[in-house]
Amino acid sequence: MPAKKSRKSASNDISTKISALGPAKISSTLECALFIADKPGVPVAIANKEGESASYGGNIHEFEPAGPREKLYFDPSKTKCAVVTCGGLCPGINDVIRAIVMTAHHSYGVASVVGIRYGLQGFIPEFGHPLMELKPDKVASIHEFGGTVLASSRGPQKPTEIVDALERMNVSVLFLIGGDGTMQASLKIQEEVASRGLKLSIIGIPKTIDNDINFVPRSFGFDTAVEKATEAIRCAHTEALGAPNGIGMVKLMGRESGFIAAQATLALKDVNYVLIPEDPFELHGPAGFLHVLYERLRRRGHAVVVVAEGAGQDLLAASSETDASGNPVLRDICGLLRREIDTYFTAQNMEYTLKYIDPSYIIRSIPANANDRVYCGFLGQNAVHAAMAGKTGMVVSKLYGHYVHLPLDLVAGKRKKINTMSNYWQAVLQSTGQPVHMLSTLDQYPQGSTCRIGS
Repeated sequence: MPAKKSRKSASNDISTKISALGPAKISSTLECALFIADKPGVPVAIANKEGESASYGGNIHEFEPAGPREKLYFDPSKTKCAVVTCGGLCPGINDVIRAIVMTAHHSYGVASVVGIRYGLQGFIPEFGHPLMELKPDKVASIHEFGGTVLASSRGPQKPTEIVDALERMNVSVLFLIGGDGTMQASLKIQEEVASRGLKLSIIGIPKTIDNDINFVPRSFGFDTAVEKATEAIRCAHTEALGAPNGIGMVKLMGRESGFIAAQATLALKDVNYVLIPEDPFELHGPAGFLHVLYERLRRRGHAVVVVAEGAGQDLLAASSETDASGNPVLRDICGLLRREIDTYFTAQNMEYTLKYIDPSYIIRSIPANANDRVYCGFLGQNAVHAAMAGKTGMVVSKLYGHYVHLPLDLVAGKRKKINTMSNYWQAVLQSTGQPVHMLSTLDQYPQGSTCRIGS
């Protein structure tokens, strides 16, 4: 008889166990609910190493399924929940807030849901941000608008001060909506809560428009971002066709991961070159971007270039500046490309027209589309189900069609990136038709053919 598989693999040290505040003893009053047992788990293949196919070289791990539980840990009539949104804006935040509030009030009848204003700053008394009482009539229509009704902020705050505030407010459940930095902060808050022996549930809802949170195949707002990005690409294509040797350049979000640029490229098929952080490229030399672009204009008379904001940072002088979240301030790759294109094409005596489009703040500020709204609704609902059952130190996500609970330490601290050896990236390259050797293989060129340009 084969041995039972462990929920922790020695080969890649992944633990899928979800912490609980204690035994759930209160019977749920949910009507028409299909209650979910904590076991059996949802089996998912996880690759052993980067670049390896999970289907053939991975280990099977069982993740705890999301959904309503028959027994609750918290008494809803005595439970106070808090919601906070952190980091940059993203389509769908208001949808998640609405789903949390509606589920908490209408499905469970919780005593109170409060909103923490302006991110983690809202916990710190010296900032003076007032709380917002979140009732169904207050959030009924917020999903029709972009942004977050709670507002947001960047930058760390001390976990001790945050937990002090939670104790003062008598909060039982904290929902944190944010990206990688927020998930790291959530983990520290949960550790502080545990060290004090508090019965306080910490539930994360992963948010990042870049789609770069570890173990989260698709973050909410990504579908909307790609849809809006294709509009900018379509405009760039029209502009490129409207003049001799026309170039349409679109800058998209993607600090360390080029998922929006890649997915929008696949969606529209009008892109000729896509540059992402995961795949370095060269400007000069026989296989450099400038020469390749020049040759395309000679052949076809137009080109569309999509650039993720974090692409080509190695071509620019390094910056010692950091933003409020501690991330290195990115240098202007599109500014460099536009200057170098002008210099190169002038030397080649080629007249050209370049139209530059940066839709970043438009993309992140719009309301979610229909697909993301459905997704946000399920995330918010399942976050409340998990919290009322006493789960803590976890996030809600969707893995291969199943909503599951993920431990915070799995998603915090590591960004997901495009595997440039994958079939997905090969499909992007096939869609653009750009030369494979324009990217990656820097050591194939003769010495002196590469060039690093300072800002």
